[in-house]
Amino acid sequence: MNYFENKIIWVTGASSGIGQEICKQLAEKDAIIILSARNSENLTEIKSNLKNNDKHYVLPLNLEITETFKAAFDQILNKYGRLDILFNNGGVSQRAEANETSLEVDRKIMEINYFGNIALSKIILPHFQKNQSGHIVITSSIAGKFGFYLRSAYSASKHALHGYYESVALENLKNNIAVTLLCPGKINTPISTNALRGDGVKHNIMDHNQETGMSVEDCVQQILKAVSKKKREVLIGNKEILAVYIKRLFPNLFWKIIQKQKAT
Repeated sequence: MNYFENKIIWVTGASSGIGQEICKQLAEKDAIIILSARNSENLTEIKSNLKNNDKHYVLPLNLEITETFKAAFDQILNKYGRLDILFNNGGVSQRAEANETSLEVDRKIMEINYFGNIALSKIILPHFQKNQSGHIVITSSIAGKFGFYLRSAYSASKHALHGYYESVALENLKNNIAVTLLCPGKINTPISTNALRGDGVKHNIMDHNQETGMSVEDCVQQILKAVSKKKREVLIGNKEILAVYIKRLFPNLFWKIIQKQKAT
């Protein structure tokens, strides 16, 4: 049974990486997709290459400008009449030590990854509650399970998502709303290229960990399988995801192992 067929699905961060691949694979499953990110030209090109491209919709969105979210959602309702699933995927990573990162950059990362994320969910939750159905899918990270080198603000923003959405999931059991937290590890995407340095400038380097990570195609296949089963949380990656279990069961061993890992 195809969970995604004919569902109206909003994907943020749709212009690259995991978000772009989510759009591609959802289109193959006959979903109707709203593609959002800041770059409308890039989104339009991506849409043109999707299956049934005339059914989909480009909706530019900047996660730092939360006051635009309601109008954006109103456009979706005016066009399609409903929303079934939100892939709250947009975000930005970091490549700088904590003491080298300006507070402005800390705030920017938190604004995009946390406040922008939850603000969008706040806009759509009343719609889901009214309909007594809906699914919110949040792209967190393995860094949402433990801190790591050069990721202090990024890791903090992802940890915050877990606390927030675990609460949202519990509160909305009565409303038949599903919540799925995705925790990708090392995935071959441009996330490191687009990451912010301590001064706010793009890192502009493809990290070895990303370049040698799981393919984005395999990652998204696992994501969609987990979402279709309405899993609460899923770890996605190769051997790096074992660190989550080691930390939980053998915390002293975890700290010995993690400090020997390469930051990039």
